[in-house]
Amino acid sequence: MQLIGDLGLQLGSGILGYVVPFLFVLTIVVFFHELGHFLVARWCGVKIDAFSIGFGPEVIGRNDRHGTRWRLSAIPLGGYVKFAGDENAASVPDRAAIAAMSDADRKTLFAAKPVWQRAAVVAAGPIANFILAIAIFAILLTLFGRPVTEARVDGLEPGGAAAAAGFEVGDVVVSIDGTAIKSFTDLQRMVADSPGEALTVVVRRAAGDATLSVTPRLQEMKDRFGNVQKVGVLGIRRDIASGQVTLQRYSFPEAVAEGASQTWYVISRTLEYVVHVFNGRESADQLGGTIRMAQISGQVAQDGIVALLNLAAVFSVSIGLLNLFPIPMLDGGHLVFYAFEAVLRRPLSARAQDVGFRIGLALVLALMVFATWNDIVHLTRQFSAS
Repeated sequence: MQLIGDLGLQLGSGILGYVVPFLFVLTIVVFFHELGHFLVARWCGVKIDAFSIGFGPEVIGRNDRHGTRWRLSAIPLGGYVKFAGDENAASVPDRAAIAAMSDADRKTLFAAKPVWQRAAVVAAGPIANFILAIAIFAILLTLFGRPVTEARVDGLEPGGAAAAAGFEVGDVVVSIDGTAIKSFTDLQRMVADSPGEALTVVVRRAAGDATLSVTPRLQEMKDRFGNVQKVGVLGIRRDIASGQVTLQRYSFPEAVAEGASQTWYVISRTLEYVVHVFNGRESADQLGGTIRMAQISGQVAQDGIVALLNLAAVFSVSIGLLNLFPIPMLDGGHLVFYAFEAVLRRPLSARAQDVGFRIGLALVLALMVFATWNDIVHLTRQFSAS
């Protein structure tokens, strides 16, 4: 009985170790996403019935002076802003309810606002996610700086791309394709993103700068979370123990600029991955869902709050970008509808919108099922290997 109790305690603590960090990250990301919708809607004069973190039955809540119900709901896996006159949180109009309203009330409805205001409200959610990511990156860089290691070659893999291109031990990489390389991390990023692409690399040597041409080779590598990624490699080694790691400090304006750069990097890498999935260069099995997010959150949380906040920034970018995909039910789908409305100078028919929402719902559900299946396969492989 004691053994069973100990196993139960370990299992419970393990689950909490994943669930608590995951909910912490998810709540931050969802709150700011919905806050973006809320603030711009309030600015446009839209009446808002509810602002909810989570779905399902309300746990606690209160009304503000504008009549909006702020609530924390029982299922903490998302959130929504519900506008007056909407049938649901996806902003599908409740035509029967709207027909029963007075003219004054109809003027406060989201559906009654000009198309540019509706587009602004919808776009504000993803934009808030990007702003949150930049803010987190900037604050962490301002407070803690960033450890930087010189992009020096301490070893060469025999037969590797770098050795074949004429790299030498002791070389310091100065630039790649005209982009300055300030750290070994910069070098790794550019090389990883460029498998099979010829790069012009300037290195600093005792005898003077040299320009080399090298093509990173495609290699599958497993990260700390068990994800297999196809990246470019040169076959060089950096021995951290042999060099000094410096802490790069940033002023707040510099940190904001660097935070924006990091946010754009996440966006560009995500879009590149999606393109590579469609052209066959990448496997779709890296698409993860809630289970994978919880697992990664728990593992990153072991490195401390700074690492977890960095993860929140990355998740925020991912959620913002995902919501901009042109799929009905997502913010991007609404923006597509509004683009048609702006061009045609009239909304799409109710039937066309209903069909679009049904297709969008089917696509979103299919994506969720596919991502969950990937998560289960990923966990099964991890347990089999352990």
